Amino acid sequence: MTEEEKKKTTGEQGDKMPPKMPKFNAYWIYGIILISLVAISIFNVGQSPASVSWSVFENEVLPKGDIKRVILVTNEGKAEITFKPESLDKYTDIFKDVQSLPRTGPHLTVKIPTVDRFEDARKEAEEKHGIRIPIEYEERTNLFRDFFFMMWPILLIIAIWIFIFRRMSGGAGPGGGGNIFNVGKSKARMFDKESGIKVNFGDVAGLAEAKTELEEIVEFLRKPEKFTELGGKIPKGALLVGPPGTGKTLLARAVAGEANVPFFSMSGSDFVEMFVGVGASRVRDLFKKAKEKAPCIVFIDEIDAIGRARGKNVNFSGNDERENTLNQLLTEMDGFATNSGVIILAATNRADILDRALMRAGRFDRQISVELPDLNERQEIFEVHLRPLRLSEDVKSDFLARQTPGFSGADIANVCNESALIAARKNKKLVEKEDFLDAVDRIVGGLEKKNKIISKDEKRAVAYHEAGHAAISWLLEYAHPLVKVTIVPRGKALGAAWYLPEERSLNTFEQMLDEMCATLGGRAAEDVVFGRISTGALNDLEKVTRQAYAMVSYFGMSKEIGNLSYFDSTGQNEYGFTKPYSEKTAELIDKEVSRIVEDQYERAKTILKENSDKHQQLAELLLEKEVIFSEDLEQLFGKRKLSQHVIQEDSNGKKVEAPENSSAKEGSEGNDSSPQEQ
Repeated sequence: MTEEEKKKTTGEQGDKMPPKMPKFNAYWIYGIILISLVAISIFNVGQSPASVSWSVFENEVLPKGDIKRVILVTNEGKAEITFKPESLDKYTDIFKDVQSLPRTGPHLTVKIPTVDRFEDARKEAEEKHGIRIPIEYEERTNLFRDFFFMMWPILLIIAIWIFIFRRMSGGAGPGGGGNIFNVGKSKARMFDKESGIKVNFGDVAGLAEAKTELEEIVEFLRKPEKFTELGGKIPKGALLVGPPGTGKTLLARAVAGEANVPFFSMSGSDFVEMFVGVGASRVRDLFKKAKEKAPCIVFIDEIDAIGRARGKNVNFSGNDERENTLNQLLTEMDGFATNSGVIILAATNRADILDRALMRAGRFDRQISVELPDLNERQEIFEVHLRPLRLSEDVKSDFLARQTPGFSGADIANVCNESALIAARKNKKLVEKEDFLDAVDRIVGGLEKKNKIISKDEKRAVAYHEAGHAAISWLLEYAHPLVKVTIVPRGKALGAAWYLPEERSLNTFEQMLDEMCATLGGRAAEDVVFGRISTGALNDLEKVTRQAYAMVSYFGMSKEIGNLSYFDSTGQNEYGFTKPYSEKTAELIDKEVSRIVEDQYERAKTILKENSDKHQQLAELLLEKEVIFSEDLEQLFGKRKLSQHVIQEDSNGKKVEAPENSSAKEGSEGNDSSPQEQ
């Protein structure tokens, strides 16, 4: 026996602890009743009378005069026959299937046609054979049977009633309680140190700043005196804000695994119900349970489901159920009553639409930003998700991190899983680097469609279109480094140019113009080479238009508009019906956007005309190979001119070399900066 088992069976002084009695369960009663019925049926099997048909009884038993007594049960239509003890041996054929006859009788039962028929047969036997057959009449009542036939409709109605109310209240799950009267109960799941949550901060890769903030909150709960003795107060709440897939819920699970206090977890949509007042009732019940378990942590995932700014929903009146729920939440978080020892954690990717009263200090004292991982953080995340995979020696986490700029933690997990599936599909024993690159292509661009029917002219147009992107991005200094170009249909696109964008925090005016020019290179190539344009540049035009409007109306990059920004970072004008500028300014914005786009389009056409021979060679090479890499462009255009932004600094001031295109065959694109054309 191990030491832990000894501690469980003995007390602190070494005395043997009495065994714990099991808790009472209502199902025990059902088990006892079932066992009793089975036992009664078993004990009664050996003491049952024989049974014969009426014809056998009338012709073989009744005339012999061996009957001692007959009990005629009139309401059941049967007769119970008791024989004289000395005559039982005469009827061995009748009793052969009976294990043991009752000593005192009855020995035989017979189903009679009618009472009159039985009386006629008895009298006839008495007169014909000179015998006397004693007979008694009885009318028996079966209380159990009568009760069942009387109560089964009522029991059936009750069973249907319980079933319907269990379904309406969500069953016996959290907050359901098994009936509709508990519909206002909180659906929060409670975790404590015995719940077995295995996730801790060591399992969360990257997110160093967010983990520091949350570790401090856990420390508040573990050792509050460390902070309160200086006069400080424990924060009441922390809001995790960031894009989808960055690890907000994972951080909350890590807090639940690290903290030795009760942890309540629920989603914002759990407060929403079809019944009026249920949301506010569940908020009250949640905080009531939390106060009973204090100190504790309450985690509300996707809080924007109930935390949207009040008075902004034009589809509902002032008596909005969601607003009532939010009002109750605001009151519970920091109202007249105190919630000492209850810390609120919440997560959302739409902090701009949350109500201002919810965001103020005293409710959410801290807003923890959970952003997309940078290069070093992506490498840490890859190392976590690569552990369960069987990898070849050429797979390196730093290389994969450089190939996935803009990927979230969820995207990286998906890349690792897809790579394993691709390797298994190819019957490989190990997951290789090529499988990871195929997985990135699969996730970003979609599934390859090599059997898609494309005419020869369409394929040629796609090749020159993609070659235009590749040529201009290679020749422009600030455009994103090209990795590969393909004319193999993937997803909805007939072709795609893949880039590996530099990870920079600021974009200059020149950088944005170069990127816009490279994006318009496909449409410009069609115009220059074929003298006509097609619908294949839809995605390009959408991206360029959005970028140009951002430059003019958000970033103040137009001399005509000036240093003005009409961007609403608060999100409070979501349902606004008026623009923050006049009609004259709107016309000026449209004019400036059109000018910027057209200037870059003409610039792209000029670059392609100056390099028409190389552009044509690149397009013909693309038609031949279907996929070309940066080394093919280097052979045609020479070394690419690198921008001064290639050398970057990380958050610690350390110099980091940005991804270059020297290993283009091993490259791929990010998920938010690579134009794909149909």
